[in-house]
Amino acid sequence: MENVPNLLTSGKGIFKKQIFEMFETIGYKLDSDILNSYDYGVPQLRRRAFIIGKYNSNIALPLNISEKVNVKDAISDLSFLNSGEGVEEQEYKFEPKSNYQKLMRRNSKTLYNHKATNHSTLAIERMNLIAPGQGREVLPKEHLTKSIYSGTWSRMIEDQPSVTITTRFDTPSSGRFTHPYLNRAITVREAARIQSFPDDFIFYGSKTSQMKQVGNAVPPLLAKAIATEILLDFKKNEKIII
Repeated sequence: MENVPNLLTSGKGIFKKQIFEMFETIGYKLDSDILNSYDYGVPQLRRRAFIIGKYNSNIALPLNISEKVNVKDAISDLSFLNSGEGVEEQEYKFEPKSNYQKLMRRNSKTLYNHKATNHSTLAIERMNLIAPGQGREVLPKEHLTKSIYSGTWSRMIEDQPSVTITTRFDTPSSGRFTHPYLNRAITVREAARIQSFPDDFIFYGSKTSQMKQVGNAVPPLLAKAIATEILLDFKKNEKIII
């Protein structure tokens, strides 16, 4: 299971207790923890609750294992698009610049889903006032909005991991989703990179649908770490051919 961290902590752990009791009653043994994707090679601070279980035997969630990756490591090889530029399918213009980029591009010869939002003139003017590493704190009063989101009108910091990718990453007012130095929000492909989706995973449907597919997902590299733990347990404890 995967859910928000409050699943394990709300009500002094009452929900966690209920889940454990229900599954233990039918013979399962569970392990749970709040995992941060950043600890598993994902360039993003994304904390989520995980519960893993096995019938009549113990199994544990994976320990953090990977080198740390930042925003620059993730997206600096992608085309430098301005507002409204880009197409759904295009050629790569730059060589990979990090091990993470090489991993993401390993099975891909074509770049998909890298199309910039067509921002309003006012939004571009506002972003132009925000230097790398800065946010709404530098905007004059006439440019301040009433957004309730943390990180609103803030640039991603390229030598740090991203904040949690949501389903509204195309909107600068929705969080720290403005490109580190270009005057636009990140694209679907850039968000996918930050979620650790490889470039050969193509997103279809409307832009809104694509953003939901990216923002609601468990980062693949974290999912892989959990799946690997399950596979190792199978190989260790079961006489099966894999």
